Amino acid sequence: MILKSSALQLFGLIALLLGFQGYTQEEHGHHNRANQHMNQADFESLTRSFESSRRDSYQQPEKVLEYIGDVAGETIMDIGSGTGYFSFRLVEAGAKVIAADVDERFQEYIRIKKDRLGIPDSKLSLRIIPYDDPLLEPGEVDKVITVNTYHHIEDRSIYFGKVRSGLKPGGVLIVIDYFKKDLPVGPPKSMKIDRETIVSELRAAGFINIETNDTLLEYQFIITAR
Repeated sequence: MILKSSALQLFGLIALLLGFQGYTQEEHGHHNRANQHMNQADFESLTRSFESSRRDSYQQPEKVLEYIGDVAGETIMDIGSGTGYFSFRLVEAGAKVIAADVDERFQEYIRIKKDRLGIPDSKLSLRIIPYDDPLLEPGEVDKVITVNTYHHIEDRSIYFGKVRSGLKPGGVLIVIDYFKKDLPVGPPKSMKIDRETIVSELRAAGFINIETNDTLLEYQFIITAR
């Protein structure tokens, strides 16, 4: 047991030196594998990929925002905001956005961009969050959106129970993630979570009215849960 503990501590140190930010000895399982897979690329490569025209072509952000509907005046948390791909677009659509992520590098990326664009904190704020808690106050937001992030989260029914508590009455959770099959984009098939599992986990989290759309986007489904 001492050897196992020492090995885990050594691996945690190596992972930190290699740039696997946020890794601790206690973190394990699915989200850790997904994050290690993502961080095989350096941070600059990740940001270029997240903001690329290739992503625009399959992510279809204009279609997604039209599908979500009018967000003017709403408060929205973007969980796993990354480079702020959707955060900035939601601000432009009139929402007040909380860009939430576990990775301080992405938070700094957004901070630099928002300052350059002159976006005030009242329109776009940053929130560093742990893996197991969105850190939402009760009834804090109208909507929560999480794009290509669901498969990074463990104990998801508990996590999204906390998300549900953070929604105002009538609030909506929007989950966008990859189909569980081999695709030219996204993580390996083994790391993806199928739509039916997500629906089941969200029901366990207390969501009742759940709708799915698997035709709007080529590689991803959309789940809305109220």
